Amino acid sequence: MKQDIHPDYHFITVTLTDGTTYQTRSTYGKEGATLALDIDPRVHPAWTGGNSQMLDRGGRVSRFNAKFAGFTAKK
Repeated sequence: MKQDIHPDYHFITVTLTDGTTYQTRSTYGKEGATLALDIDPRVHPAWTGGNSQMLDRGGRVSRFNAKFAGFTAKK
């Protein structure tokens, strides 16, 4: 590896929205820095799947399902 071109990789503390913390290695800040997350990966819908529902506007989902109804994947 080339010398002096890579960022410093060190331990930081990550604080979740509920106050729990854990240690990880990162290039964020300096050794011992604390990163407070605004979005908690344990409860946010982006990571948990949430309660999202598929809306069928203009019959797009229905048309897609009808078009590919007979399609079976080869194994």
